[in-house]
Amino acid sequence: MSYTSPQIIAPPPGPQAQSWIHRDDRYISPSYTRPYPCVVERGEGVWVWDVDGNRYLDCSAGLAVCSTGHCHPEVVQAIRDQAEKLIHMSGTDFYYPAQIELAETLARLAPGGGPRRVFFSNSGAEAIECAFKLARYATGRQKIIAFYGGFHGRTLGALSLTASKPIHRKGFAPLVPGVLHIPYANCYHCAYNLVYPSCKYACVSFIEDTLFRYETSPEEVAAILVEPIQGEGGYVVPPPEYHQALKEVADRHGILLIADEVQCGIGRTGTMFAIEHWGVSPDIVAVAKGIASGMPLGVTLARQDLMTWPPGAHASTFGGNPVSCAAALATIRLVQNRYMDNAKQMGERLMAGLKTLMSRHACIGDVRGKGLMVGVELVRDERRPDPDLTQRVIERCFQKGMLILTCGKSTIRFMPPLIIEPAEIDLAIHIFEAALSECKS
Repeated sequence: MSYTSPQIIAPPPGPQAQSWIHRDDRYISPSYTRPYPCVVERGEGVWVWDVDGNRYLDCSAGLAVCSTGHCHPEVVQAIRDQAEKLIHMSGTDFYYPAQIELAETLARLAPGGGPRRVFFSNSGAEAIECAFKLARYATGRQKIIAFYGGFHGRTLGALSLTASKPIHRKGFAPLVPGVLHIPYANCYHCAYNLVYPSCKYACVSFIEDTLFRYETSPEEVAAILVEPIQGEGGYVVPPPEYHQALKEVADRHGILLIADEVQCGIGRTGTMFAIEHWGVSPDIVAVAKGIASGMPLGVTLARQDLMTWPPGAHASTFGGNPVSCAAALATIRLVQNRYMDNAKQMGERLMAGLKTLMSRHACIGDVRGKGLMVGVELVRDERRPDPDLTQRVIERCFQKGMLILTCGKSTIRFMPPLIIEPAEIDLAIHIFEAALSECKS
């Protein structure tokens, strides 16, 4: 069925939602971040329903995971067909066709071309852990350069690379040593937290002019780990030449370049991998989230000459589970054939619509992104970030029937399923502006 609008029949949280939240409070870890009380029961396409029957337009896609929408029939059929034959056998100890076929597919799609090998895991954090270990193993070097604002996961190695919020790291020291953090595209970490193109190469120059001059020898650095577009850090798109300059620095010193495509990969930005927008070939790529339309799967893609570690050096019992692989094969086929171009077109429509709001709302300081990875920065006087307004707006969007999330200091991120249609884009913009108008008054 197609739906034209949200439907709120019981102002959230309704009685059923309140009951479930009470039970959750008793048994679930308090470390989970729930920005508003939405208790989801089912999903279809770009729509989800809560336990009280309210229908919401989903512009979060399960945190950029449900790339082909909720319960896409072709993905569901692929899961059903595989589950009837084989659910688990552990690809680290046995062989099965779905895993091999997916590895072949990903190796062909890898940005930059050339022979590639694939390691399968269960999540983005695990894909990053693999990349971290592989970079050290392949180079014999110990240190990794990562970026302020970057989010790479919460397992201990991934957490050591993460530097987007103090709460992620507080209480977990000592972390894995050898990680060096530098500003990302410089401009985002200026006083106003907004993207200014005049910054150009400042952060890239910082590596050689400052980091290598005062803190570490480049011969000790195994890799530079970068998100092509920062996700949790605020949906930050770097200047046009940034990644090319970063790659030149890495190559000059024999340092590997690792692209964290966990949130921005698999068609979300209008290309299969976001780094393709800059024509750069990473040595290692980490992928997860949208690759299997909701099934757990992490992937580390590496140059074949790098992934030469021996049996037992790294493994995963559940990584590359046959059901997840089947879902991923169906997802990649759908994204390639139908939804990647749609993401590009709908992203342009979304960006244009949101930018028109800037003339009517001074609190919109910036609209940025690529494809269906779009951030709206909300600011107050003197263009300073306004996190309070940002939180109020997403809560009001929820009350009006749209699910949306924040990132960075005061950015609202639009990351709907790649299947979204023009009318739904226009509806999202309408709900957002209505919520914004009510919250700023």
